[in-house]
Amino acid sequence: MSLNRTLRGRALLTAGAGLATAAALTVAGTATALPTGAAAGSTTVTPAGHYFKATLSGKATFKAGSVTVTCSVSVSASPTGTDGKNQIPAAPNNTNADGPVGGPLSAPTYSSCTASLPGVTPTVTTSGDWGVSVQNGSPSTASLTIPTGGFVLKTSGLASCTVTAAPTSSASVTGTWTNGTPAKLAFSGVSVPVKVVGGFGCPTSSTTSTFTVAYDITDVTDPTQQITVTG
Repeated sequence: MSLNRTLRGRALLTAGAGLATAAALTVAGTATALPTGAAAGSTTVTPAGHYFKATLSGKATFKAGSVTVTCSVSVSASPTGTDGKNQIPAAPNNTNADGPVGGPLSAPTYSSCTASLPGVTPTVTTSGDWGVSVQNGSPSTASLTIPTGGFVLKTSGLASCTVTAAPTSSASVTGTWTNGTPAKLAFSGVSVPVKVVGGFGCPTSSTTSTFTVAYDITDVTDPTQQITVTG
């Protein structure tokens, strides 16, 4: 979630959803989403310039048709000081008087995944330029973006399926941001477009996937501090 203000009220992240994601699975656009009719207000993310890490809280679930995939490990992190991913912009760019603050996000990884179909083993591969943005409010909202084809889930075993999220263009999902120790970024039952290819047992008629995932957001630059979104 390298949060970069060059996104103001409209673009959120030319990087996607996270913590991203598909027909069964996807974590996450390209446009900051606010509740219909809501006016974007001022947003400040602190500590300015700090790097952060997103670590899965609980489990991530992805569902397409009758198939559900559950992953128990997911992380988005960027080596501190090496690039602008997962970094809050330096002041004054960590404040946007007219809307959200956002920027590039390291593609979240997913592992330790299981499928609801017996005899099936799922694996998830992520790639490309993901992104995230946050908007102060009551509640504060967050948008996670996945780039075109940035999330691919494959199954092997009794059913060989390939599920590609955002198959033709980048897609974004909207969730919530909660300040705390640690802060939390959560997406519940959100939907993304997918393409499913495969044979028997694959949900090939599914064109969307729903997923639920939550991340703990921690400060990597100074672990004693918390990533905070205010007005």
